[in-house]
Amino acid sequence: MKFLRSAALAALVAVSGQAASAEDVINAVHFTPASTDFSKEFLRFVDAVNERGKGVVRIDVKGGPEVIPNPQLGAAQQSGLIDMLHTPAGLYLEIVPEGEAFAASTLPPSELRANGGWELLDGIYARKGNAKLLALLNASAGFHIWTVDEPKLTEDGMLDFTPLLIRASPLYKQFFENLGATLVIQPAPEVYTSLERGVINSNAYPALGYHAFGWDKFTKYRVDPSYFRMDVLITMNLDAYNALSPEAQKIVTETAMEFEQKSYDETAALAEKLKQEMVDGGMKVVEMTGAGKDKFLAAAAAASWERMEARDPTDVPKLRELFK
Repeated sequence: MKFLRSAALAALVAVSGQAASAEDVINAVHFTPASTDFSKEFLRFVDAVNERGKGVVRIDVKGGPEVIPNPQLGAAQQSGLIDMLHTPAGLYLEIVPEGEAFAASTLPPSELRANGGWELLDGIYARKGNAKLLALLNASAGFHIWTVDEPKLTEDGMLDFTPLLIRASPLYKQFFENLGATLVIQPAPEVYTSLERGVINSNAYPALGYHAFGWDKFTKYRVDPSYFRMDVLITMNLDAYNALSPEAQKIVTETAMEFEQKSYDETAALAEKLKQEMVDGGMKVVEMTGAGKDKFLAAAAAASWERMEARDPTDVPKLRELFK
C-alpha cells in the first residue's frame, strides 16, 4: 500500500496547456489518543505544516493507537506502511536502541543540534530504522512514579520498590529491574483496566497526558523527583522524506524545528500546571530524600547507557560524549 503520493490539485486546462500542480501527501499516526496533551501538540504541528504547505505538502493524520498499536509503530514506519510517526523513542528501541540517549540526556534539543549529537542519531535512525528525525518534543520535563497506596521510603530516603507492581514501558525496564522492582510491561491503552482490576498498583509516566488517560482516578500519590527526560519524536520514513519535493522538505523540516523549540520552552510549565491540578484534586506528593534520592537518580542515569551498551556498543562512546 503506497501511503505517500501526489494528488492532483488542478485538472489540465486544455485551452492554456498548463500542467497540473501536485501536492505531496504525508500519512501520519500519533501514539496517544487525540484527547491527550501529546497528540494535541502534534496536531497543532500538523495544522501549521498544512497551512504553510498549501499546494505543496499536506499531512493526513490517520489516527492514534487504534490505527497502529504502539508496539508496531517502529516496524510500520521502517517498512513504509506509514510515513510520519509521533512517538517516543522508547517505543522504538527494538529497532533503534540508541534512541534511549534522548531520555538519558539533560541537554536541550538546541544544544544537541549544535554539538553534533542530533546529526549522529539521525544517521543511526536512517541506518537502522529507515527513518528521518524531524523534532524532539517535550524534552524539558521528565517521568514520575505514581502509586495507588501511600509509598514507603527506605532508611536512606529512596522509594521502597518491593511492594510495587509497576507498569513500565521498554524505556524504563532496565532501570526498574536494576532497583529490584516487579514489572508489568504493557502499552498505555491497557493501563486503566490494569489499575481498575488491581493487576498493577503503580505506574510510570510523565504528567503530560496522565489525567487525560484517567489514571489519577486510581493512583493517588506522585513520587518525586522526576527521572529521565521525555523523548517524544516526530520522524518520517526516510524513503518517504526523500521523495518529497525540496520545497516540501523545507516546510516540514523548518516547522518541526520551530515546534521543537516551542515545545521545550512550554513543556516544563505545562507539566507543573498539570501536576498542580492533580494535587488540587487530592493527589499527594511523596519526595525521595538524601542518599536514597541520589542513588535513584544515579541509577536512572546509568540504566539507559548500560542497556545501549548491551544491545550495540558501537556508537555508545560518542553518544555519551554528546548526550551528557
